[in-house]
Amino acid sequence: MKKKTRAAGSKAASKATSKATKRPKDAAVTRKSASGRAGTAPAGRGAVASADKSTIRRLRAQLARAQARIEELQATAETDFLLDILNRRGFERELTRAVAFIKRYHATGALIVLDVDRLKPINDTHGHAAGDAVLKAIVAAVLDQVRASDVIGRLGGDEFALLLWNLSETDARAKAATLEQTIDRLTFVFDGRHVRAGASAGVALIGAHSDIEHVLNEADRAMYLRKAQRRHESSGA
Repeated sequence: MKKKTRAAGSKAASKATSKATKRPKDAAVTRKSASGRAGTAPAGRGAVASADKSTIRRLRAQLARAQARIEELQATAETDFLLDILNRRGFERELTRAVAFIKRYHATGALIVLDVDRLKPINDTHGHAAGDAVLKAIVAAVLDQVRASDVIGRLGGDEFALLLWNLSETDARAKAATLEQTIDRLTFVFDGRHVRAGASAGVALIGAHSDIEHVLNEADRAMYLRKAQRRHESSGA
């Protein structure tokens, strides 16, 4: 009985020794596998980061193109296609900004509304191409008389508006008279005939208590009074 017990114990010890010698190898394999996974993780994160940067660059480029297109459409919507100046919408936007600036910083400014005389007879007699040529020449003449900081816009048809900065009432009225004289001197030849247009100008000052609607209405009324006065002077002559 003792011999069998010793033999059984010897076999058990042998199996235990065999398992013990195998464990380090299995552990090494496990460590190697873990080490391999750890080594591939940074490379994966780097690929993801590179893809993210590429996506960000692409989205930024798309955003820049979209913003440029929006600005282009806005400029088109606020520009008179014939004369390449602001239309009524664009001019009123600039006038709104100017009124806000003048109120905040106690600056000064003036609005001149300018209406072209005798444009309808020119259109009726010589065609709209002749009328367009007259309008282009008038805009060019007006731009020669104002500063780069001043703003000109077409309110519609034969009516224009000018926003002039840092002018007293005396200076604004003198500028309006100069613009009338400049346009009155323009001469056009259509169908072998010499034609003159002319213009009437009304002035409104922009102050700390002004608003865009009031200023436009005031300048418009002054322009119509001036037009009636010029018509009376012309008939009296």
